[in-house]
Amino acid sequence: MANAASGMAVHDDCKLKFQELKAKRSYRFIVFKIEQQQVVIDKIGEPTETYDDFQASLPADECRYAVYDFDFTTAENCQKSKIYFIAWSPEISRVRMKMVYASSKDRFKRELDGIQVELQATDPSEMSLDIVKARAL
Repeated sequence: MANAASGMAVHDDCKLKFQELKAKRSYRFIVFKIEQQQVVIDKIGEPTETYDDFQASLPADECRYAVYDFDFTTAENCQKSKIYFIAWSPEISRVRMKMVYASSKDRFKRELDGIQVELQATDPSEMSLDIVKARAL
């Protein structure tokens, strides 16, 4: 288990599943949560799941970290994909929770080698599919 400067540990499973998403494209997304001073996996999305499924897996009142494997087509008609890191921090979540997630984010993100785009969202409109598409191109 990796230990963070913030005192937050990252469960080995988090890095393992992220590597599978990145290298084998085994999953569409992974949602992580902090539990007992450690980042653990909250939910894993199958490759067939959509962006709507991903958004629905984020709780309305609790913070989460997530990675999403976004497929898109460039203007030159090339199929590409980018791995997004999303810091989900809804306005209505507890202040303490928001502080813990904010202070641990950079350290956790460094554990996941291969993140290409980062988004921070406090409500679903800040991570709409249009925004994700715009950031990909």
